[in-house]
Amino acid sequence: MSVKQPRLLIAASGTGGHLFPALAVAQQLPDYHIQWLGVPNRLETTLVPSDYRLHTVDIEGFQTSFGIKTIFVMGKMLSAIARTYQIIKKSKIEIVFTTGGYIAAPAIIAAKLAKIPVILHESNYIPGKVTKLLGKWCKLVAIGFRGTEKYLPKSKTQWVSTPVREEFLQPQTLPLDIPDDVPLIVAMGGSQGAVALNKLVRRSAPQILDTGAYIVHLTGNQDDEIGTFTHPHYLEMPFYDKMGALLQRANLAISRSGAGSLTELAITKTPSILIPYPFAAEDHQFFNGQEFVNAEASLMFRQEHLSPELLTETVLDLLNNHDKLMKMSSHAQQLADRNSASAISHIIMNELTYTRRENKKW
Repeated sequence: MSVKQPRLLIAASGTGGHLFPALAVAQQLPDYHIQWLGVPNRLETTLVPSDYRLHTVDIEGFQTSFGIKTIFVMGKMLSAIARTYQIIKKSKIEIVFTTGGYIAAPAIIAAKLAKIPVILHESNYIPGKVTKLLGKWCKLVAIGFRGTEKYLPKSKTQWVSTPVREEFLQPQTLPLDIPDDVPLIVAMGGSQGAVALNKLVRRSAPQILDTGAYIVHLTGNQDDEIGTFTHPHYLEMPFYDKMGALLQRANLAISRSGAGSLTELAITKTPSILIPYPFAAEDHQFFNGQEFVNAEASLMFRQEHLSPELLTETVLDLLNNHDKLMKMSSHAQQLADRNSASAISHIIMNELTYTRRENKKW
């Protein structure tokens, strides 16, 4: 007797930090029928492969204070829950996987109403609002940082690290014209870019480049100063599609401290200078980065406390201290699990097997 193809709904939206881990897990489930839940006009509309049917619901996060907009947002949420419930029922979805964020709310609530299990992955050290509120309705909250469980006392948790794309797990060749024997610094602001970080890097670049080092600067596409600084050893681009190869080659990264970026740095054993995004919800990027500082894998500066001169001095000190860079690299690789995507996929498979067995009893 043949077993019917498992049917999974993935709810992941917005930034690379939510989408890339979800895509990594999806790649581990080639025998599953997968559909995707996202939001219109966000990154998922371009990143999610056509193999997965993409459904979108119009939803946004709740504001900190109650007002007229709160009522409007609540109306959108109710509509999104109803729409997601219809998707689950019509498509005969058996299990939901979500990487958090506000798209997770209608997915978890609709799954609860449909009486199907949810696996939630929380990548940040400080869990998001949806995870704190609805994690107890999930079969498991898989966490990216050890220590996060203390913020989720009512949820079943398991540390699995955070999944990364396959390109980070295999040796890659960097197709950029950069000599093999020169230091390479990668400056990156995450999938959304970071204008303030970009300004710091450009003002620090001349002295760093004078040492013979190269800088690859990923600016995002919201920076009006792109092209205002040029140098033969300075490569500037909005994004780069071979990040595995780039970070494997890098001697040092200057980065925001989103959970996805940190995991990629850990997997590629890249020492880093972290500048957490100062307006992140609940300052979660600072707490993410603090775990890397505590492990002696990174140095970290608050954006408002970091001048171009201090950034220059810090970069040059590290480039001149090979032993310290090697120790940071060694410590970084201990902070992530290369098998995270596989671990989550097995959690999903085991939960679905259990659910099917229990349903047969009735």
